[in-house]
Amino acid sequence: MITRLSLSFKLRQSKSLPNGMAPIYMSIAVGEDRVELSTKKYVLPQRWNLAMQKVSGSGEEVRTINAYLKTMEQEVFQAHQALILESKDVTAANIKSKLLGEDAERRMILDEFKDHNKKMETLIGKQYARATWKRFETTLKHTQDFILWKYKTPDFEVSRLNYEFLENFEFYLKSVRSCDHNATMKYLANFKKVVLRCVRNGWLSKDPFADFKLSLHEVKINVLTDQELDAIAKKTFASERVRKVRDIFIFSCFTGLAYADVKKLKRSEIRKGNDGKDWIFTSRQKTDTESRIPLLPEASRMLKKYEDDPQCVNLGRAFPVMSNQKMNAYLKEIADVCGINKNLTYHLARHTFATTVTLTNGVPMETVSKMLGHKNLKTTQHYAKIVDVKISEDMNNLRRRRSKKMPPGI
Repeated sequence: MITRLSLSFKLRQSKSLPNGMAPIYMSIAVGEDRVELSTKKYVLPQRWNLAMQKVSGSGEEVRTINAYLKTMEQEVFQAHQALILESKDVTAANIKSKLLGEDAERRMILDEFKDHNKKMETLIGKQYARATWKRFETTLKHTQDFILWKYKTPDFEVSRLNYEFLENFEFYLKSVRSCDHNATMKYLANFKKVVLRCVRNGWLSKDPFADFKLSLHEVKINVLTDQELDAIAKKTFASERVRKVRDIFIFSCFTGLAYADVKKLKRSEIRKGNDGKDWIFTSRQKTDTESRIPLLPEASRMLKKYEDDPQCVNLGRAFPVMSNQKMNAYLKEIADVCGINKNLTYHLARHTFATTVTLTNGVPMETVSKMLGHKNLKTTQHYAKIVDVKISEDMNNLRRRRSKKMPPGI
């Protein structure tokens, strides 16, 4: 750990008083970590000896100021030595805290994280979606477990956060928690928000994320083809539960609604649009953004099947949706029965709507983005790559067919 200390005194002429007197500041550096604090002493710029870092001249006032600066210098070295003896991190911020009699180094990261999440919870529905708050709560739990696992302590001092802490946290998430790379990066991004709050409040002198790359790996998106979608829709299932799962899944394939949004979908949210036809007017649970979707015939048929369902009637819901875990279990069974060699999960319906149902059939990306409830068009653009692959495959097939029909000499 770097503990080499250096300090210097300098004038801040930008903060000069009307009489021309400029304040003397002390700069403390430990490695690359640097802080400044005012000495509360003033001097005319022409009286300041830059090389000697003291006031030039004679007289009682000059001697008093120079003696005071010397005392401050000694106090810095004493604070530096005290941190070493106390086995605490020797940082410029911690030295400054000791000089000022503050306990900034005693601020604990989990306390700050809990405070952040508590404030976020009060703003649910106003600034944040409940799902966002839950993700931060999960990140807090991971952070707490990591600190206990690595440092054998219930909390960790904010002033000790550094690059090494982040490296160890990343390793913990990937190894002990078995998180994939992108999930790990998202948890660390949530943690970064709390850390930057500490930096902005002056409790941490340097951002430990400054050189830490939060990069996401590109994820290959699976979608259903027209043929696979048709096979699922037309298949006859003996089990009523499997039929319900199939129907609700097909509804999402033709509306783009995620599991959570279909589960909470109310009958009252299906109304006539400005074209006189049925639309869905809802908000995404994940982002709390508005989503307006005109109903395609396939989706309308699925809704009509559950008009008289007792559970739907009693709750005012569109569908009798079971747990996501059970839905995905039945979807695996549906894939096997239909001969679909893909990992069929409920979220595949949303991807299928974005690509197979809309973009591939010429629906503009801006329109698709609006129906999906995306806040940013970039979120929708990664679906375009799948569509490009499909176009490429179709054109290659066309080339092969054309080459067989091509007359000699052309």
